Amino acid sequence: MRHLKKKYKAPKKMWNKSRIEREGEIINTFGLRRKKEIWVAEGTMRKYRRMARELAAKRDNEKEAVLIGKMVKLGLLQPGATLDDVLGLTINNLLSRRLQTIVHKKGLANTVKQARQYIVHGLVTISGKKVVYPSYVVAVDEEEKIQKVGK
Repeated sequence: MRHLKKKYKAPKKMWNKSRIEREGEIINTFGLRRKKEIWVAEGTMRKYRRMARELAAKRDNEKEAVLIGKMVKLGLLQPGATLDDVLGLTINNLLSRRLQTIVHKKGLANTVKQARQYIVHGLVTISGKKVVYPSYVVAVDEEEKIQKVGK
C-alpha cells in the first residue's frame, strides 16, 4: 500500500484573526472549498521559492533556466524572467492558474463555484480529455484547448 506524503503544512497559530480573514477572502475570490486548498498552494509556492533561493546561492545557470522555463510554461512568469521574479510570486498567481478559475474567466461558467461543479461533474475537457480536478494547474498552451461538454 502506498503512503502518500502531505502536500501542505497547517499554520502553527490556528486562531490568528488576520490570517483567517485573508484566507476567507481568498476562498471567496477563487471559490475554494476548504482552507486546505490554500495551504497546498502555499506549500507549492514555498517549494518554488526555496528552489530559487538555493539556485541563487549556487549560481547554476542550467537549473535556473529549467525552473524559470517551467514557471513560464505554467503561466506564472513572463518569458525573460529572473530568479527575483520567482521570489516575488504570490499564492494568488498560482490560484489564478487553476482550472476552476480559468473556466470561470473564459466565461464557460457564471460563477467560480459553478465552474468547480462543472469540472467535478466531468463537463470540462482539455484537448478532448476529461479533467475532474479543479486544482489542476493549466499550462499556457492548454488554456485555449479548454472546452465545456454538453449543453
